[in-house]
Amino acid sequence: MPEAKSNPRFVLVRTSHPGNIGSAARAIRTMGFERLELVNPARFPDPEAEALAVGAPGVLEHAGVHDALPDALAGCHLVMGLSARRRGITLPELTPREAALQALDAMARGEQVAMLFGNESSGLDNQELAHCHAMVRIPSVEDFSSLNLAQAVQVMAYELRMASLGEDMPATSLPQDAPADAAQMEQFFVHLAQMLDAIDFHKGRSPETITLRLRKLFPSARPDERELRILHGILSDAMRTAKKS
Repeated sequence: MPEAKSNPRFVLVRTSHPGNIGSAARAIRTMGFERLELVNPARFPDPEAEALAVGAPGVLEHAGVHDALPDALAGCHLVMGLSARRRGITLPELTPREAALQALDAMARGEQVAMLFGNESSGLDNQELAHCHAMVRIPSVEDFSSLNLAQAVQVMAYELRMASLGEDMPATSLPQDAPADAAQMEQFFVHLAQMLDAIDFHKGRSPETITLRLRKLFPSARPDERELRILHGILSDAMRTAKKS
């Protein structure tokens, strides 16, 4: 299996049909990738998945199965969500080709990358997109824009493969501290939510809108581990002050 940091994760969330898991496994294997992560699949393992993964049983054998999305993204520094719907979420919007180049650039810096795919009928919801740094839209026709899940996986895997074979590689940035990974960011957001509750920031209003906006703001800044420790310190001080008052 390729080295983890040069092997992007293909993460399927809430997959309804096991056949799509098998077809997705075959799709990524044909492009030279092997890392498949599943979050709350309706049925897995399943004979239908095995039948449609013909030629790529190893991908299914090593697939991770998770109860929660942050677990599937642990260690990732760049997460891109495939979606045909904008859903009112303000994220940078990329084509698969642009996303592939950014992914290769990140992997060249030693970062781990995940491509996130939602449920067949509903796609990625707002809470799932909140874990993403960018949204990837396959430029299909407007009146019939929804691709089959395995087809979308194949398109993204193909673009990653072509980008890796291309001569015009993206320029790698100067050495820098790696950004905090998805698990570290999730711990920060839990701490942030606790602090906002401690200071009664929401004042009885639903926290969902502000939470989604903050989940967009901080990942776009790509804080590294040291910067995240500073932010944790600020949150802890704010909570202590609120408790005293």
